[in-house]
Amino acid sequence: MADDAVLSFLRRTAATSRYITSVCTGSLLLGAAGLLQGYKATTHWMAMDDLSALGAIAVSDRVVCDRNRITGAGVTAGIDFAFTVIAQLWGEPVARAVQLALEYDPKPQFTAGSPRTALPAEVQNLQDRMRLFLERRLAVSKTAAARLKQ
Repeated sequence: MADDAVLSFLRRTAATSRYITSVCTGSLLLGAAGLLQGYKATTHWMAMDDLSALGAIAVSDRVVCDRNRITGAGVTAGIDFAFTVIAQLWGEPVARAVQLALEYDPKPQFTAGSPRTALPAEVQNLQDRMRLFLERRLAVSKTAAARLKQ
């Protein structure tokens, strides 16, 4: 998020792109490049504060489409994200056929895949273990956000 060459590349590429997309914390890179300001977007649930700091309207959904921006939540939401992009490009029947071909019919063994379904103690334990990392990343996000305002 602090690499000017990467952020410039994203801005240049976005200027001529039909869709601007990301999955998981990749949305933070788009945000740091100024590409999500005023757009609804999602990311991993532990990065929502970072996404908001970068000017996006953070939404807690697995996939968020806002105009030509498509973002996916955590890594596993990338599969749902892919079907959304396929549907945008080639239509829902093609996306449904790909889903069938992949036999994508998830039935998670546990219900701990989201802070909405995990036990509160599980969520707190993970947040506690990740606290230092999350604080550092938020600091980088705030620095990137400040650069956007210059």
